[in-house]
Amino acid sequence: MSVLEVRDLSIRFGGLQALEGLNLDVNEFEIVGLIGPNGAGKTTAFNCITGFYKPNGGTVTYRGRDVTKTPPHVKAAMGFGRTFQNVGMVKSATALENLRTAQHAKAGYDVFSGLIGTGASVRAEKKLTDKADAILDLLDLTAIRDKRVGGQSYGTLKLLELGCALATDPDVLLLDEPTSGMGPDESDELGERLLLLRKEFGLTILVIEHHVPLVLRVCDHVYVLNFGRLLAEGEPSFIQTHPEVVAAYLGGEDPEALAATHETAEDAELDAQLEARVHGVTATPAPEEPVAEDEPLDDDTTELPVAPKAKRAAPRTRGKTAAEQREAKAATPRPRRTKKDAT
Repeated sequence: MSVLEVRDLSIRFGGLQALEGLNLDVNEFEIVGLIGPNGAGKTTAFNCITGFYKPNGGTVTYRGRDVTKTPPHVKAAMGFGRTFQNVGMVKSATALENLRTAQHAKAGYDVFSGLIGTGASVRAEKKLTDKADAILDLLDLTAIRDKRVGGQSYGTLKLLELGCALATDPDVLLLDEPTSGMGPDESDELGERLLLLRKEFGLTILVIEHHVPLVLRVCDHVYVLNFGRLLAEGEPSFIQTHPEVVAAYLGGEDPEALAATHETAEDAELDAQLEARVHGVTATPAPEEPVAEDEPLDDDTTELPVAPKAKRAAPRTRGKTAAEQREAKAATPRPRRTKKDAT
């Protein structure tokens, strides 16, 4: 049974077609990968699925219900859990406080009860704290329980954000590049955790990831996006050897486009010259067309007047600046006046 179905999903930003006709299915208890080069439209697809963007066309169906236009907070209450490409937590709060905040929809008391500290609010807060501690223990993050989030490494923040998503009791979990900022060993460990979470909590997971070995190891089905369109889909072993997928990731050409190209005569000539240079053979130059010689002029001894050579202008001299003129004037001795001159 499909938990999440996307049909003909499209969205445009001005003149940019970010997604066009995207179709994908996420079945019960599956881990489905969504991969592709940077700018392929993966995060845009997540934003459309979770309600942050309103698509121009297509539908998003959750357990048979059309949720295309459902806002994010309603989808969160329905069972959508999500992490973001950029960590979205309160950096000035502790890890425990962030996990408790993530459970605000499950608190069960109003603002007034929380302000005055009624017995019901105190009991609810204790349950939220116990659940937060259990998640910290599950993710091996108990060491940062009471530490500010802002001082932690990026890999630790991504792992804590996964914990915040788990705190919402999701039915379907959407992870946007969960291993960014992690090393190879940490990425492999996260892959084991995802498999454990699916088994222990019965989760259905859709994950965007650039760490291809992780995707091939933990995913049941993989979709590949390129320039907003679905390039390929199938089991990891099929995707791993797909020529168009390899070309998209390594910057090559589409095999169909390569097959449609033809070598021109100029390309053949350049190849021949290059091969000749490599093997030390001088390529035979193409025959040159004979150039017609000018016909001899009639014998005419009349000498043509020779144009006089142009005279070179005298070099330009730079005029003195005002400052230089004042200095010269001050350096010139002034004539002394005598009594005779005065009379």
